[in-house]
Amino acid sequence: MALTILLVMVALLLMGFPMMIPMLVATLVGFIFYFPSLKLDIIIQQMISGISPVALITVPMFILAADIVTRGRTANRLLDLAMTFFGHLRGGLAVTAAVSCTLFGAISGSTQATVVAIGGPLRPRMLKAGYDDRFATALIINASDIAFLIPPSIGMIVFGIVGKVSIAELFLAGIGPGLLILLLFSVYSVWYAWRKNIGLAPRATWGERFQALRKASLATMFPVLIVGGLYGGWFSPTEVAAIAVLYAFILEVFIHRAVKLSEIPDIAYSTGLITGIVFILVGTGAAFSWLISFAQIPQELIASIGLDEAGPYTILFAISVAFFVGCMFVDPIVVVLILTPIFMPLVNAAGIDPVLVGAIVTLQLAIGSCTPPFGCDIFTACAVFRKPYLEVIRGTPPFIALLLFAAALLIVFPDIALFLPTLAFR
Repeated sequence: MALTILLVMVALLLMGFPMMIPMLVATLVGFIFYFPSLKLDIIIQQMISGISPVALITVPMFILAADIVTRGRTANRLLDLAMTFFGHLRGGLAVTAAVSCTLFGAISGSTQATVVAIGGPLRPRMLKAGYDDRFATALIINASDIAFLIPPSIGMIVFGIVGKVSIAELFLAGIGPGLLILLLFSVYSVWYAWRKNIGLAPRATWGERFQALRKASLATMFPVLIVGGLYGGWFSPTEVAAIAVLYAFILEVFIHRAVKLSEIPDIAYSTGLITGIVFILVGTGAAFSWLISFAQIPQELIASIGLDEAGPYTILFAISVAFFVGCMFVDPIVVVLILTPIFMPLVNAAGIDPVLVGAIVTLQLAIGSCTPPFGCDIFTACAVFRKPYLEVIRGTPPFIALLLFAAALLIVFPDIALFLPTLAFR
């Protein structure tokens, strides 16, 4: 049965169908040919059940908040703030790029929005300062992936729902790995600038820094609201998402006045389109997950490769490899929907903290978003920077190596991810 389902999915993917069609057709094939006694109504029931969790309400709200701030002035204010503090250092412009991507990712939760909002204005500055185009493009693409880890993260929400893991704990677990990646990218950027002898930018005065801080102060309240609200136990993830939308609306429409009220319907329409795609994927994935669980395919697959008797480190390594390879070819959300039901029974049986697994999986989603051949951020950069595919990916290997190193550190030192969730909830 597993081979049949795989062949059906691969064939339909090669024919150019979007991923929800191969998953749905494979589910129908499994029901009709292998479990003819089961009613097909179960598929509909599982699809509805898959999109029923209350936590999924956060998805359209975080997407809407991200769309609003992407069209506003938040990105430029964060960029100016980072530039005044880091721009004069050796490699400061590159560090500014990494910091700005982290800050904006903490607001938008979207890697592609971060590439557009930060990469658009910053890449020309880096080229003018003497940075190689390959380095500048690769840094922006990979630093944008920190948005997958720093809350809010759509990937963590989907994993939490599929894996039945606390989304609030997952949000906090992403902060440590996100800051670790920021540190690694900053150190590499300083070394690169020193090796290439890139000149220093003028030092900003403390007056300019305070002015930039004042302009960006309201924007920096986004992560404070999200992380502080969850850490303090004041808000649930759903309430935090609603607050993020309201705050983004007030900030960009009434305070910055960068978004007009007449633009809100178009922004909401865009959010609705993206949300519809996500929900169709989640519903189809729920039916597919139920089928493979009912057929005990995960247990058979895990036993066939000997993971049922493996230790925690081996299991976490196998999860990292599986999600890394999967995200190189398929959309990260699809990979979560397919692979999470396979590995979670093994994780629970081995006594591994599921929050740690969520952090590792989300990190692999981040890596997959910038890894050839089909990382979504690569194609976003091609469109935004108007560069051919091969030129965009030429500078990515050092950053991918750093991301994989961060993943290894996370497996060896799980407290990088678990410190904040333990402090807040345990």
